[in-house]
Amino acid sequence: MKSSIQTNTFAGILALLGAFWLSAAHAGGGHASVGSSGGDEVAHGPHGGRLLEENGFRLELGLVDVGTAAEYRAWPSTESQALPPEAVTLEVRLDRLGGATDVVTFHAVDDFLRGNQPVAEPHSFDVTVKAQYQGRTYQWQYESHEGRTRIPAEIAEEAGITTERVGPATLHRTLQLSGRVQAIPHRIARVAAPYPGQVTAINVELYDAVDKGEALATVVARESLRPTVLRAPLAGVVLKRDAAVGQQAETDPLFEIVNLDQVWVHLDAFGKDLRDLAEGQSVTVRDLNGQLLAEGRIEGISPISGRRQNVHLRVPVENPKGALRPEQFVQGEVIVEVREVPRAVRRSGLQRFRTFDVVYARFGDTYEVRMLELGARDDTWVEVLGGIAKGTEYVTGNSFLIRADIEKSGASHDH
Repeated sequence: MKSSIQTNTFAGILALLGAFWLSAAHAGGGHASVGSSGGDEVAHGPHGGRLLEENGFRLELGLVDVGTAAEYRAWPSTESQALPPEAVTLEVRLDRLGGATDVVTFHAVDDFLRGNQPVAEPHSFDVTVKAQYQGRTYQWQYESHEGRTRIPAEIAEEAGITTERVGPATLHRTLQLSGRVQAIPHRIARVAAPYPGQVTAINVELYDAVDKGEALATVVARESLRPTVLRAPLAGVVLKRDAAVGQQAETDPLFEIVNLDQVWVHLDAFGKDLRDLAEGQSVTVRDLNGQLLAEGRIEGISPISGRRQNVHLRVPVENPKGALRPEQFVQGEVIVEVREVPRAVRRSGLQRFRTFDVVYARFGDTYEVRMLELGARDDTWVEVLGGIAKGTEYVTGNSFLIRADIEKSGASHDH
């Protein structure tokens, strides 16, 4: 599902969000974005983890990067001494935005407790910690948010923030080729007098449009003195006129008529590109400024190479408005591969967060970063191999505003 929302000017958008941020701060809730500590001062232990304490029992809990993954580690202690990790049973519950929940259990390693599973990005969740020691249970709850912000729906709409849902897409791999337009030979007619004579009347001018059968000129035969009307054998445009009243017509053509309702686009392919090209492939034709002119399919591939080792591809295209003119230089985009993928996001939604390619998932008025593992891409879509579930709503338009809001909040990567 896609929201279609009108986009304001850049300055207006920033002013709109600025007003919202200011009103949120004046309301006593601070910035609308949520940092890792929810605004409270966080105590840390000697290993850099969050320090949790209840009735003399202490637990330092930290999220540690191990290679390309992250895992929880915990160091239990009392006020006076470290405790053997095997004496403590620990469970950490991570409730994520959107309803997913991870439950991490621990085992003893050396002087600490190590989580039994890696913690997936984003490291943004509501945390519930439950520890058991000497028959007593200790429990803590806190927010550990990153890459998250809240923008009310009406503000998002006025700011031009648009969304879609993650789903299947069709990716197109393309080649960009150069070429030029050519009139189709069988759509060119050269009109000559059937016998020598004098031209007594001219009915058309250069570049006039004519219908099939329309009178072009009258020639009076030199021997019989019988007049003959020369008529257009096809509808088209008078491209050449080599006739004048009083002129003696011989066997040379007096008129050339060309029909440009359909033309050929000859594209040039070189070297390695040839292995990807085949008859029947779709082609989009644009002028040198990128303006769309026509669409067609490759109808023929030359069996010989030109002087520049180029190979001509012939692409017939419809030209009802005459936008394509013979000898005009054009660009052709050839679709050489079509691939269906089960999950994809629009390239317009991609942003960078830390070292990741991300999109921003939307859950009501809350937006949160989703780190993506990406695959193939084209000009519009990028295949998603991991990081966001199919059906998740994400930002496709003005996603930079979400990034700016999160960066403005200063939300840290602290757990």
